[in-house]
Amino acid sequence: MLMIGQHLLSIAQLTPEDIDHIFTVARDMRDRLQSSRKKRDDLDGRAVINLFYENSTRTRTSFELAAKYLGAEVVNIVASASSVQKGESLKDTAATLNRLKPDGIIMRHPASGAHKILCENVDAIVINGGDGTHAHPTQALLDGLTISDHKGDFSKLTIAIIGDILHSRVARSNIALYRKYGATIRVAGPRTLIPPAISDEGVIVCPDMETACRDADVIMMLRIQLERQDAGLFPSVEEYAHFYELNPRRLALAKPDVIVLHPGPINRGVEIEPSVADGDRSLINEQVTNGLAIRMALLKIMTEEA
Repeated sequence: MLMIGQHLLSIAQLTPEDIDHIFTVARDMRDRLQSSRKKRDDLDGRAVINLFYENSTRTRTSFELAAKYLGAEVVNIVASASSVQKGESLKDTAATLNRLKPDGIIMRHPASGAHKILCENVDAIVINGGDGTHAHPTQALLDGLTISDHKGDFSKLTIAIIGDILHSRVARSNIALYRKYGATIRVAGPRTLIPPAISDEGVIVCPDMETACRDADVIMMLRIQLERQDAGLFPSVEEYAHFYELNPRRLALAKPDVIVLHPGPINRGVEIEPSVADGDRSLINEQVTNGLAIRMALLKIMTEEA
């Protein structure tokens, strides 16, 4: 069972039973959010630090609200306003924070694997809020919860993930989660943005977006990072949209009850057409609420006996 008093760094460390338990607790947390009395005392007397070295709206805000709704005290540290700007190393930052005796630290960092340094230098539980191109476990869990609510058994599903697979920690964590349940996973995107060995992980690499979307139960669009164009990984935003934007024509290739996900923020008109993003198959806004519920569940589960 998940890791009371331990860290959550990647989906790899979770069993399907762990994930199912997280989903169960998250659904209870989500029910709480419908109440006029959202704030409870599950984490009363606990302190949580959000340590973000990269910009974030959804992840940082939802972790902050998750901790506050559970009764914890929360401190937000943004690298641009911290001693990092004075040259402080992550190890020294971790040692400093550890002396402040937090119970939990959520960190987002641009370097893959940075959380290992944090874990080695703090006594608090650590939750990975995203590290480089490596992992984003809480995003995968909220996506998984959204799919589970609408589709049930993952093993019967075909899930298409479209876009920049190579640089996407969201894609990596989602693939790791769906593989645990035996889902069929397809990916599509420019060849320069598809990892060469991804087919060795049991993922089907499709030659085009239309093939990936055909008869899919779930279509997950990834945000295209515009700096990839500057690096020459695709010719232009217009050409990317021509081949890989989810529009009504491509959506119609999927099953009639397909659901559409996107981790946000959306580049409207690039990876997804506005009519699809706002349409009745889109669960993008539902993902945001489920992100809050998942993060509440993790904080409760991981700290209740720590």
